[in-house]
Amino acid sequence: MPGNHRNGTPVYKKIQSSIRKRIESSELRPGDVVPSERELAKLHNVSLMTARHALAGLEHEGVVERRRGSGTFVSAPKIHFNKLMSYTEHMASRGLAPRSRVLFAKIVEHGHEVAARLGLPASSSLVKIERLRLTGEEPFALETCYLPASEFSALMSFPLSRASLFSILEHDFGIELAYADEEVDATAADTEVAELLGVHKSAPVMRIRQVIYSTKGKATIYAVGYYRSERHTLFIRRFR
Repeated sequence: MPGNHRNGTPVYKKIQSSIRKRIESSELRPGDVVPSERELAKLHNVSLMTARHALAGLEHEGVVERRRGSGTFVSAPKIHFNKLMSYTEHMASRGLAPRSRVLFAKIVEHGHEVAARLGLPASSSLVKIERLRLTGEEPFALETCYLPASEFSALMSFPLSRASLFSILEHDFGIELAYADEEVDATAADTEVAELLGVHKSAPVMRIRQVIYSTKGKATIYAVGYYRSERHTLFIRRFR
């Protein structure tokens, strides 16, 4: 039965955990075949029903996708446009552990275009945080965030490789984020982006530029993200 327990944990959850760990370690990558229900049942010594329940749960979370007549495959990460989510929240929604590598975290000057997007004077100092986002050992995205240094210079002292920027702003600065204006386009990877994302120079990448606003309607973050286009799916729900 799907609810069978071993050592207090439902067996189907142990199956799901074992698949997630293989994805996090990059043993299984987007597009790879996941063991079938029959294979999982044999491997974990459980019924077909329990194995089916485990895969159904992962499919519901968007971790895997089942293709009729072909099998079950690791899903490409989906970027949801109907909800403003941090990278940490995005990974947690898929049952995966977020990982980041901080490449740059300093106060910069002369960011005239960025300052304009944040509604600041051209001479304003800015906090610049550049992080490589990872799933397992695979690069997920290259993201750069800018914030007004006059309010957020203390961000340098926070563990930005482990903590969610959204959570830090909410819990330590009292800033609650509400919505974002986004521009999405395709562009060619320059030398730096290509090297960090593990693609060829000039390879197509998806670029998302965001101005993220607080609940008070104030522009708080300007973010630019580059994503490997062949490993991401845009998920858009439209209402009429």
